[in-house]
Amino acid sequence: MSSSESMSPVPSPGLGDDIVPDHDSHGSTPAAWTAVVIVTLAFTLGTLAIILGNWPLFWISVGLVVLGAIVGKVMQAVGLGKHGKAAKPAKPANQ
Repeated sequence: MSSSESMSPVPSPGLGDDIVPDHDSHGSTPAAWTAVVIVTLAFTLGTLAIILGNWPLFWISVGLVVLGAIVGKVMQAVGLGKHGKAAKPAKPANQ
C-alpha cells in the first residue's frame, strides 16, 4: 500500500462504522458563549487589577468568574445549553 492510500480522507467501509460522534456543535450554545464572555472579561479585569495593585477590583473579578459559571449553568438549565430544550439533536453520521 502506498503512503497516499493510507492518507486517504475517504473512510474504508467497515472501519469505524460503530464510531458516531455524539456532538456536532462543540458547545456553541448561548449558555456557553455567555459564560465564556463573562469569564474572559473577568480574567481581563483581574489581570488589570493585579497590574494596578487594586485588590478590591481583583476580588470583584474573582466574583465575576463565579458569576459567569453560575449564569452559564442557569442558562443551560432553562434550555439554552447543549442538552437543553432548544438544543437540536445531532444527526447520525450516515445521513
